[in-house]
Amino acid sequence: MRMVRHLNTISAVNIREALQRLRTFGLWRLTAILFATAGTVLMADVVIGTPSPAVLKSRVRGPQLTTVYDVNNKPVFTIFKERRIEVPLTEVSKHLVQAVLAIEDQRFYRHEGLDVWRIGGALVANVRQGERAQGGSTITQQLARKSFLTDDKTFRRKFKEMFLAMRIERHFTKDQILELYLNRVYFGDGLYGVEAASMGYFGKPAKAVNVEEAALLAGLIKAPSAYSPTTHLDRAVARRTIVLRQMVDAGFLEKTVATSLEAAPVRLQNGFPPDSKGQYFKNHITRILVERFGWERLSRDGLRVYATVDPAMQQAAEVQVAAGLSRAEKLPGFTRSHPPLRRDAKSPLVVGKPAYLQGALVAIDPSNGEVRAMVGGREFDDSQFNRAIQAERQAGSAFKPFVYAAAMESGYTPATLLTNLDDPMMASGGAWVPEDGHSSSTSMTVRTALRTSSNRAAVQVLKAVGIPRAVSYAARLGLEAPSVPSLVLGSGDVTLLSITSAYGAFANGGWLREPVFIRRVEDADGKLLFTQPPSARQAISEQTAFQMAQMLADVVNSGTGYRTREAGFTAPAAGKTGTTNDYRDAWFIGFTPQLVAGVWVGFDKPQTILPGGYAGELAAPIWGRFMKDATGNRNAGWLKQPSGIVGVEICRMTGALPVEGCRRVRTTDKDGYEVEKSFVGMEYFRVGTEPVDSCTAHAEVSINDRLRRFLGLIGR
Repeated sequence: MRMVRHLNTISAVNIREALQRLRTFGLWRLTAILFATAGTVLMADVVIGTPSPAVLKSRVRGPQLTTVYDVNNKPVFTIFKERRIEVPLTEVSKHLVQAVLAIEDQRFYRHEGLDVWRIGGALVANVRQGERAQGGSTITQQLARKSFLTDDKTFRRKFKEMFLAMRIERHFTKDQILELYLNRVYFGDGLYGVEAASMGYFGKPAKAVNVEEAALLAGLIKAPSAYSPTTHLDRAVARRTIVLRQMVDAGFLEKTVATSLEAAPVRLQNGFPPDSKGQYFKNHITRILVERFGWERLSRDGLRVYATVDPAMQQAAEVQVAAGLSRAEKLPGFTRSHPPLRRDAKSPLVVGKPAYLQGALVAIDPSNGEVRAMVGGREFDDSQFNRAIQAERQAGSAFKPFVYAAAMESGYTPATLLTNLDDPMMASGGAWVPEDGHSSSTSMTVRTALRTSSNRAAVQVLKAVGIPRAVSYAARLGLEAPSVPSLVLGSGDVTLLSITSAYGAFANGGWLREPVFIRRVEDADGKLLFTQPPSARQAISEQTAFQMAQMLADVVNSGTGYRTREAGFTAPAAGKTGTTNDYRDAWFIGFTPQLVAGVWVGFDKPQTILPGGYAGELAAPIWGRFMKDATGNRNAGWLKQPSGIVGVEICRMTGALPVEGCRRVRTTDKDGYEVEKSFVGMEYFRVGTEPVDSCTAHAEVSINDRLRRFLGLIGR
């Protein structure tokens, strides 16, 4: 029994030991399995979660800015998420390359993506200082992180970075890696890549920076904000000293040279001056491009956009709008002034509509519809609302030419005599005769009616044409008009761009061309992505366009737009003023054969600009000064007389063929003196519509003149 108990005891001990060994072995095995599994998962995550070689080559380059070129194919604007200009390594100063290698990765050309010695040195330094004082990342690792990863400080991200760095090294040469890195690294102040940084800080390309400038730029890479020379110059200089000493250690620079450069002055020069001109133009172009290509592609793919803007005209437009509004605010009776700009530090661009006097201007080449200049408001930084495109306002008398054009198409001539001007027109509220502060005559020719902007005469023209036909012709010219009698006085809403474009038909043989802001778009390699297709239609006949231009020239030379001449513009031109009820809007739209331009003045919230503030005083001078600057006051000729048009001398008062008395009509001048004046002038008619009757209003005068001359001959 004792032996049995002993054997049982031994067996129990062995069993417990065996079980213990089994448990221990199982725990180790389980632990090993867990570690192996975790390692496998981590490796799978690292390998699968990093870009393939094909993706590497397609995405390793960073976002590039889109460049907008003007009508002369010179850069005028840039659109970007990151201000970056890519350059080949051969276009980077050797000093800059050496400075970056010295401070960021001296063993770059000797390692294969990971620098074990540097990692070890950084680890020792960090342990000694008790914090992360140094980093062990190579240039290749930094490129991997900046191109595909985040800056999260996790082991998972670090493993991915290391694996990706080795993958990059296998698929790119060292020079390619360095070039990619130099074009992608951030230097602060919104500048990405060495070219943008060199231009932004020193106003020169990367190939032109000297040693001390190169050292300063290289020093920014570690902490761009902390070492920014624009905000922390002392820190930037101290960091530059460290880089210079590292260049000595790397064998790139003699110690004596480095020591002498440590005290070199820093001369900063921004090669990217802020876009102070053409902001409304740039903003509109950006909107068009975003709608077509999307913001992501626009801001990162380095598109080349060939726009229609003329920088000289754009500057003239901005200067003259600002000056014209300032002059208007100084006129007697103007009670509001231009208040200080209201900007929020967190959101400097406001979409709202400020309460001060505003203005807008747009200029278009009528031959192709290309917009040469656009001012959408007084202060872009105070309001991005584009009054040239987005504001819809009543056009006043600036709308009359479209009704007159419909009349000309219906058989009227510039010499057609409009009579019974006080006869009312039936409207929804009953018989209607508009107020007319321009003339009290009861009859006048079409030319005179347009020159003096007679409201009563315009209503008689509308009665003859008919409202439906007038609305139809407005639509042909791209304008909407309400089917009411007041449409002839511009009661419908238009934009400055649309009405200016419509006037372009008078300067372009009756052809209406859609406004164009972008000629074509190419990708970074020059491949054509978009071109503006021609868009034109014959809105009115060439003959009517010519006749309208001839009559509208009177408005500029001796009508309501005469202040355009007082402003110093002397070249042949035509145009029309427009003033709305209560003097709330002032317009002038005019043209030469080469340029059509429109000006609007008013408040965003419609209200009286100035008691008695006609467009001839508020808008016409701005137009005249702009056109003087934009054209250089060069006389480029006038419209060519088309076939089917004949010139005939007439009496301008009656529109009939002149008699001798029409050449010596006694009248009163503006100062109240009686003078003798000729009423004979050249008028243009469609063939077959010339007058056949002679003037009867001056026939009796002609007989009396002959009698007086006879008496004079016999010694009266």
